[in-house]
Amino acid sequence: MARVRKAETRVKKAETTRVILSLGDDVSTDVVYPGRFMATVLPAETPAFAFADHAAFQAAVKAKSVPPGAVIAAGTNFGCGSSREQAASCLRGWGVVVVAKSFARIFLQNAINLGLRVVVAPGFAAAEGDEIVFDGGCVENRTKRTAFDITPLPTGRQAIVDAGGLIPYTRARLVAAAART
Repeated sequence: MARVRKAETRVKKAETTRVILSLGDDVSTDVVYPGRFMATVLPAETPAFAFADHAAFQAAVKAKSVPPGAVIAAGTNFGCGSSREQAASCLRGWGVVVVAKSFARIFLQNAINLGLRVVVAPGFAAAEGDEIVFDGGCVENRTKRTAFDITPLPTGRQAIVDAGGLIPYTRARLVAAAART
């Protein structure tokens, strides 16, 4: 069971961000990136179709007001449904962080491979507009004064995300190996 606790009031230099979209459980990849846009698969073009049927999010997209680091909050099984990698690609294009109670297995691997920042926080709850801070092993909802433990990704998977995805990670490892020889 996830630990939920009252957030302590303390001064620190952690950057805050806001929840720009709050979703429930079982968010399908067809909701994230509708199938009718599958003819558009280039990573530079897919972000325009993220949550294409969600009017408020699309208004933010059109206004170019989706700040990097903004949070999409979700419940359990985020990214269920098809294995389309564009669902992760379109979100990475905005530089958002997806915080969910859990992720569908294939979506999670696609997100890691593409370098999309995902955070697993089993007890997480937040509404649109809530102020969020990532503090080590927990995510704090400053608006509601709660904090939720994060389940960290395995070290190898986190290294891929930190490198910006599987291709940059592999490239860096190959370059490092060549430099040693």
